[in-house]
Amino acid sequence: MRILSRIVGSLATNCYIIICEETRKAIIIDPGFSAEEANEILNEIVKNGFKVEKIINTHGHFDHIIGNDILKALTKAKILIHKNDASMLLDPSKNLSRMLGRDIISPKADRLVEEGEIIKVGDLELKVIHTPGHTEGSISLFCEKEKVVFTGDTLFAGSIGRTDLPGSSFEEIMHSLKEKLMNLPDETVVYPGHGGKTTIGREKGKNPFLSSLRKDLPWV
Repeated sequence: MRILSRIVGSLATNCYIIICEETRKAIIIDPGFSAEEANEILNEIVKNGFKVEKIINTHGHFDHIIGNDILKALTKAKILIHKNDASMLLDPSKNLSRMLGRDIISPKADRLVEEGEIIKVGDLELKVIHTPGHTEGSISLFCEKEKVVFTGDTLFAGSIGRTDLPGSSFEEIMHSLKEKLMNLPDETVVYPGHGGKTTIGREKGKNPFLSSLRKDLPWV
């Protein structure tokens, strides 16, 4: 597995290009880039001979979907999102772009994913973990073989996703953290939707938002 990370868009979103080095097939997670930024990323894809097959949105907020249209048009890749966030692709009010005076609309999803589904890219497999809380359809993507997880806006280094937005829930995000993400191996590298990478083990010990869980979990 090769992981290319780019910070894109007005909210400094992490866009990830995941490549199976054996087959050169690729997926792009959270293309929150503008048209200008898209050119740089697409030039890199072409230069390296990557075949982008899938676009995965970890959730439906505009800063994670804004590049869906140009990317799909140029690569013919299929757009995947959890069923609970699918309507956000088509509604600027739901994806929050209208709050900033913009009307961002993505092409509709080609496929709706669910908890436990395996998404394949070449010889790689990513397991869908439904992690609601930031949005109702937030997902994380876990590659067990490589011990990496892409957490969108659910878990950050030293923080967690906002829960003061429409459709968000503090109780649900805490449940997602306790029952799902914190059960991954400690050495799992976390690639979040914003900010630097971390590990599950580091967040168990250092993340202040998880302190209330520690007395209930087996890792103390």
